[in-house]
Formats: sequence, structure tokens, C-alpha cells
Amino acid sequence: MHKGDVIGHEPMGIVEEVGSAVTNLRKGDRVVIPFNIACGSCYMCRQGLQSQCETTQVKAKGSGAALFGYSELYGSVPGGQAEYLRVPHADYGAVKVGSELPDERYLFLSDILPTAWQAVEYANVPPGGTLGVSGLGPVGQFASRIGVQRGFRVVGVDPVPERREMAARHGVETFDFGKDIADELREMTDGRGPDAVVDAVGMEAHGSPVAGFAHQALGLLPDKLAQKAMETGGVDRLAALHTSIDAVRRGGTVSLSGVYGGTASPMPLLTMFDKQLQVRMGQCNVRNWTDVLLPLVEDDADPLGVMDLVTHRSGLEGAPALYEKFQKKEDGCIKVVLNPGA
Repeated sequence: MHKGDVIGHEPMGIVEEVGSAVTNLRKGDRVVIPFNIACGSCYMCRQGLQSQCETTQVKAKGSGAALFGYSELYGSVPGGQAEYLRVPHADYGAVKVGSELPDERYLFLSDILPTAWQAVEYANVPPGGTLGVSGLGPVGQFASRIGVQRGFRVVGVDPVPERREMAARHGVETFDFGKDIADELREMTDGRGPDAVVDAVGMEAHGSPVAGFAHQALGLLPDKLAQKAMETGGVDRLAALHTSIDAVRRGGTVSLSGVYGGTASPMPLLTMFDKQLQVRMGQCNVRNWTDVLLPLVEDDADPLGVMDLVTHRSGLEGAPALYEKFQKKEDGCIKVVLNPGA
């Protein structure tokens, strides 16, 4: 990242101008913008793998499709935490939505709702099975609710009481994260463990002394050395992932929706092989799921609880303080929405 980069990858707004090649949108349309930038016509997009779009792949970094509001690794495309957003491939990427329902009905189609949906799809839980969700942040909240909506028994694990309370409101059995959590999950599933576990935590280093130290050390290196270290070193906090592997039943699936960034992170391959586990992961292919999700977010019954997620709102000027509050998990901060016009 560089000074002046514009972050933010969950945008929606009103179309102000339309390029000459875009024929399906006009000024005044209300749109949601997926975080990955995809053309819709290449081989990967036709396979439903929009996060690997061959038109926008950041080939100089060996990365998949370009993303809004990320670092050089994904193209340094200016993101949505701004007054205006330029949208490449808007003829395919932009999701046109209605004008009557509140923003929160649609906003999460940009990232976290399709990410959670894909995580549960990848989890491959059998009918009537048990789904474990590690981490009850925004993606974990939605993954849990999707599991409940599909008729699964859902158990969610998170150390933050406010997150557990929110998940419990939607039919999720919740547990604090402790050293014996894998044993607890086995005890409640006839000694086996959940059929699948979604890891919705990822590489968050807060609370992990080793990973936290590694991130601080990287910050002290010159840019080129730090970049090389990130590309070759394992700096991930792996407690949630290793616990997911431990807790899931033999022959089960671990579905990773949390983002990991290390390239040398140690993994318990003996355990994974012995337990015959399946592991699925990857950036969300947002446009592959939006048509399925749109009727659910417009449903009067709000089956996925999209109106019960946001805890904090602000204009752009309040963003730095809310980033810190979310990082430190203060004031019950679970999901923040920024409104540039506020």
C-alpha cells in the first residue's frame, strides 16, 4: 500500500456517468459493485470463477482478478471509501437494484454476503448436518445464518460476547474460543465433530504474539524488503485454521473464507491426510452468486438477517476511529457502514 491509496471494497451508490460502451446502465440507476473486477466473458468468468478473470488478472504479481481498494498485489485500483468510484467493466460487474428498499438490503451483495454463501457452498454439508463456523465477524455471521436457513445445525465460535449474542439471535449455538473448543464440538456431535467448518477468521494477527511481532517487523523494513518478506514468509495467525482442522469430523470439509497471506505458513498435513479432509478456499466469485442472493435480500421476511448486522455508521471522516474500534473489538463494533454523504 502507498500513501494516498483509496481503500474500500464494499460499495454501492448512484450512477453519475456512463461510458459509451456500457448500454445496460444509465445515470440515476442504483447499483451494487462487487469487490472483484471481472469482464464476464473470458474462460474463467464463464466457469463461474470471476475472481480469476483472465482479463483483469494482475499478472505482474501472479495474482487473480483485480480488486477494488487493495494493494499492488491486486492492482491498486482505487476503492469505494470515497465520494466517487470509477468502475471498470461496469456493463458486467455492476448489479442494478431497486430504489425502494434501504441500502442495507443490498449493500452486502458487494462482498460479505456472497463470500459467506460461497463458504457454505464449499463446505458441502450433508442434509441435516452440522456446520461449525470459526469467527463470528460479518462473514461468519452471514455464514451461520445461511447454514440455519438451509436447515443445518450451526455452531459458532468467537471470543467476543457481542458477536456470540448477535449470532444466537439467528438460531446459532455459540461457544467462546478456548483451548478445549475442539473437544467441546466433538462432545456435542457424538464424538465426531461437525461435518464441515467454515474458517471466517483468516490472518488477523491481533491476539497472536508471534504473528503480531512479524507484522510489526515487516513495518520496519524498507518497502522492497518488506514486500519480498510478505511474498515468501509465513506470517499468518493459524490458531483458528488449525482448530478448524482439529474439530471437523473425519472425511469432513474445511472451507476457508478468511483471507490468508503467508506463503510459508505451517500446516498439519499429517492430520489432514489421516482425517481424509477436503479443503476449499479462494476469493469469492461475487457475480456467480448475486442472482441467487438478490431474491433473498429483497424478501420481506429477511431470511438472512441483513437488517441485523450493522452496529456503527459514520461519514468518511469517522473512518479512522472506527477502523481502530473494530480492530480492538470495542463498543460492540461488528459491522461499520460509511456514508460519504453523511
